[in-house]
Amino acid sequence: MNTEYKQSLQTSFAQLMSLDELSNLLGGRLISFSSDNGFSSVSIDSRSACANSVFYALNGTMCDGHKFVNAAFSAGASCAVVESSKINTFNIVNIAQNMGKNLIVVEDTLASLQDSARVYLEKFDKLKKVGITGSAGKTMTKEITAAIISCEKNTVMNKGNLNSETGLPLSVFEVRDHHEVGVFELGMNKTGEILKSANVLKPNIALITNIGSAHIEFFGSKDKILDEKISIFNYLKKDDIALIPSKDEYAKKMAKAACTSGNIKFYSTETIEEFEGTRSLGLNGTQIYFAGEKINFSLPGKHSLDDAIAAIAIAKEIPVSISAIKQGLESVKPLFGRLQVLKGRTTVICDCYNANPESTAKAIEFCDSAEWKGRKIYVIADMLELGEFAHNAHSELGSLLDASKADKIFLFGKEIKAAVNILKNKPYFYSENFDEVSASLNSYVQKDDIVLLKGSRGCALERLTDMLLGAVNVQ
Repeated sequence: MNTEYKQSLQTSFAQLMSLDELSNLLGGRLISFSSDNGFSSVSIDSRSACANSVFYALNGTMCDGHKFVNAAFSAGASCAVVESSKINTFNIVNIAQNMGKNLIVVEDTLASLQDSARVYLEKFDKLKKVGITGSAGKTMTKEITAAIISCEKNTVMNKGNLNSETGLPLSVFEVRDHHEVGVFELGMNKTGEILKSANVLKPNIALITNIGSAHIEFFGSKDKILDEKISIFNYLKKDDIALIPSKDEYAKKMAKAACTSGNIKFYSTETIEEFEGTRSLGLNGTQIYFAGEKINFSLPGKHSLDDAIAAIAIAKEIPVSISAIKQGLESVKPLFGRLQVLKGRTTVICDCYNANPESTAKAIEFCDSAEWKGRKIYVIADMLELGEFAHNAHSELGSLLDASKADKIFLFGKEIKAAVNILKNKPYFYSENFDEVSASLNSYVQKDDIVLLKGSRGCALERLTDMLLGAVNVQ
């Protein structure tokens, strides 16, 4: 957790709730070894704990937060929320007594974190809350939405990728009295996660970007991914709004799920009446014609335009002015690994924050359509978290690459091997060894090449950028 985020949590909550009140809220048992009865921040990482903070000891997949209660207290935390089943195992009561700290003992620390965040957010009854989810594009849609709305209204959003069942509650604690709009993305990698996050946020405006194959390994089918995503609508009230992408194959099913609560609105370039068309600027983005304005939107690619349309749909419901929409869209810059255009000895399209079949196809489609005088080189790595669908998905990717406009293809990873057997028309290099791929690519690239880097986060293809660029210049 960065310093700016850590500091932003250190105001407000201490004024609103005492440890006694928090313990009662959580149905917990307060064990006091200190007279301190307030707190000003929340942490789930002992390294980010600070004076007057409450540390929630969560059960992680890699380690148990109860191991770090001592470290959190040493860093300044005044209280720890711990599970009753763990206090003897980790000798937590003695630790708290010896250090003069407080404990709140509960059954489930994750549920307690979510409950406290939900109650905290309910105190801001004038805050208009926006929830965004989807298989792809939710982070960029959140960033664009916040950029637009913040031109006219005090806006808060979750930083980076703090969008999970733990990240969203932590983000909620950033809300302050002066905020008018909160823009939050809701992510998932297991069943029930969106529902829990929606219960914390209870959005007034809920938008789904799309239904795709991201995390299909954990869900088994796109229908089950749909079932998870549409739970963002579960807490909409009568006057709240559900925004649904009209061109998505699951649009009707999304609308059916939202019909019992809130107002249903479909969004696309056709449904937004002020939208007048676009002109491609290639790697420099898209010029959007909107309500008589020419807007230079710097993010390239059709899927970036889709994100912008989703953000406009939200902005119209807040609402904000046409001027704010123009100013916000023109202020947006690429995020790390999301269709970044990097210029050096070659031009690199760095789209390697994550990958699934839909986003990989869109990246290839974009590079195929880009006007470029030099060669096009596609470096493609594994699409992870596809489970039993991995072989077929990578085989289909092989067919897509074989029909692409790449001059040469470099393939890295174990799963991507399924694509190798499909390639018939394109020269390629394949290896499971990253250094071998890097060396071969280094010897092949020339000054006027454009290189696409696309793969899942675990493959870390951005490691190639220094070699490809020499000196990095982010456009």
